Amino acid sequence: MPIELYDGDLPDDYDFGSSVAIDTETMGLNPVRDRLCLVQLSAGDGNCHLVQLRQGRYEAPNLKRLLTDPSVTKLFHFARFDIAALQAYLGVVCEPVYCTKIASRLVRTFTDRHGLKDLCKDLLGVELSKQQQSSDWGAVELTPEQLRYAASDVLHLHQLRERLDRMLEREGRTDLAAECFRFLPTRAALDLGGWADQDIFAH
Repeated sequence: MPIELYDGDLPDDYDFGSSVAIDTETMGLNPVRDRLCLVQLSAGDGNCHLVQLRQGRYEAPNLKRLLTDPSVTKLFHFARFDIAALQAYLGVVCEPVYCTKIASRLVRTFTDRHGLKDLCKDLLGVELSKQQQSSDWGAVELTPEQLRYAASDVLHLHQLRERLDRMLEREGRTDLAAECFRFLPTRAALDLGGWADQDIFAH
């Protein structure tokens, strides 16, 4: 699993193709409070590119250009959180997007297990380790274990999308999934605006 670590931004003119898998690591689970520390990316080719973001240094013009490129689909697992973190700290709205967690919830209605670890095991036969999930991502230097963990979160998203797309088509829910994906940037904006725990569509 080749891993490239960059300080502050992606290299100039790096091409991820028509879709890029993305994940983020933050200091916690509140994107308003907990700063963005790391962005992981993969073109689905087995390679992972990590961008470490230092506190208060969020210029990253190449990364921002990729995140807002309308010709590149951004693949996430639990996109709602990652999109909110990227919007809060990089000031960009990621579009278009695809979320494997939402796709799983729409077609794997026979289970309540929709975590990335569960999807990789059930659909791909791949076991993911989550030992570094709660480590200090704001450290000046990340450990090899942290880098490997971060990379593993994006390496399989392209394969998961292929499997889930077939299931969505089989169950007649492809269009419904697409509408959910289009709403995600708005859902993230609601989270950042203070409506994270309220269903504004409820009675």
